[in-house]
Amino acid sequence: MAPPPPQQSRADRFWKRVTEGMALSEMWKQFRRDATSSYRLYSKDVNATRGEGVSQSKHVASVLRQYFWAIVEKLTPARRVLLLVALVLIFLPGGEWQYETSHGEMKAFVLDFHFYGGLLMFALLVLEVGDRVVMKRDLQIAKEIQEWLLPAQPPAVPGAEIAFTTRPANTVAGDYYDVFARLREGAGEATYLIAVADVAGKSVPAAMLMATFQASLKTLSATYGPLTTLVERMNRYACSNSQNGRRFTTAFIAEYDPATRRLTYVNAGHNNPILRRRAGAIERLNAGGMPLGIMDGVPYASGEVMLEGGDLLVVFTDGLTEAEDLRQQEYGETRLEVMLHAGAMLPASTLLQTIMVDLDRFVGGAPQHDDVTCLLMKIL
Repeated sequence: MAPPPPQQSRADRFWKRVTEGMALSEMWKQFRRDATSSYRLYSKDVNATRGEGVSQSKHVASVLRQYFWAIVEKLTPARRVLLLVALVLIFLPGGEWQYETSHGEMKAFVLDFHFYGGLLMFALLVLEVGDRVVMKRDLQIAKEIQEWLLPAQPPAVPGAEIAFTTRPANTVAGDYYDVFARLREGAGEATYLIAVADVAGKSVPAAMLMATFQASLKTLSATYGPLTTLVERMNRYACSNSQNGRRFTTAFIAEYDPATRRLTYVNAGHNNPILRRRAGAIERLNAGGMPLGIMDGVPYASGEVMLEGGDLLVVFTDGLTEAEDLRQQEYGETRLEVMLHAGAMLPASTLLQTIMVDLDRFVGGAPQHDDVTCLLMKIL
């Protein structure tokens, strides 16, 4: 009989509850990512350029003052006052006063401003954490809804393997990917639409526009017609929701016919997908036009390629190739092509996993700045 597990002490249970079982090295990496993200948030409102003739001390004081206001102005007015009062109390020296009782005795009264300042700081922390919890809950619901809009598994496409993955920079993302069958009137076999899109911006606004892109693609593609017509109609719809072009969407939309292995595509301002031929040659799919949502009525051109067994098609968003390491060097398309050459014989899902592992190795502990999406199709 195995011995019973050792009982954990109260301190061990407390520490495990606080850290959720994370090792110190993992917590340090998480702290570095959080600190870097916070620094980038506040530094946007700070001009750290030293003016001509400005002394070092005045420059440092100016930068610190800008950082102070960059932090304070993120709070509501009521919480700003609470923070300022807490800071004043923390920096006030404690005082001791003496008074005489009715019986003629002298007693001392000590007032510790630091304690009350810390208490106000704690109250401010509780308010901010409460907002964060509510926001996190709402974002989690939005994430679940967004996951319903994206395919969980790639469809079975005759003569091809398809794999895809996405990593949001925040809880919700502005990237979109999908592969689904499109029935032609009077034809027995279906073609397959392949779509990867990237809405300008991140987080909730981009995610909302991503949902409208998904809805328009599914609705408009139900009426069969040329791919250019579909994209032009989607552009017309996107222009009505793009805030005069400020919320545009880059997209790569292709139609694959398994019977003929013909891939017809339109590249609407998206990163040029990489087509690696079986022999190792690299082609880029760049026929198309401008991003969706910038200008209504513009024409789009289509491109066409014939695929063969062993060919690899990789469609990705700029979050993959522009991912940065701690030295702010980008992953780049050259490194992606090297991974394609090295893993050309692997199954699509294995190759995609290898690419993402290599991306993690390259980025290290650097924070993720943009959504990462990659779709890979291998012809059998």
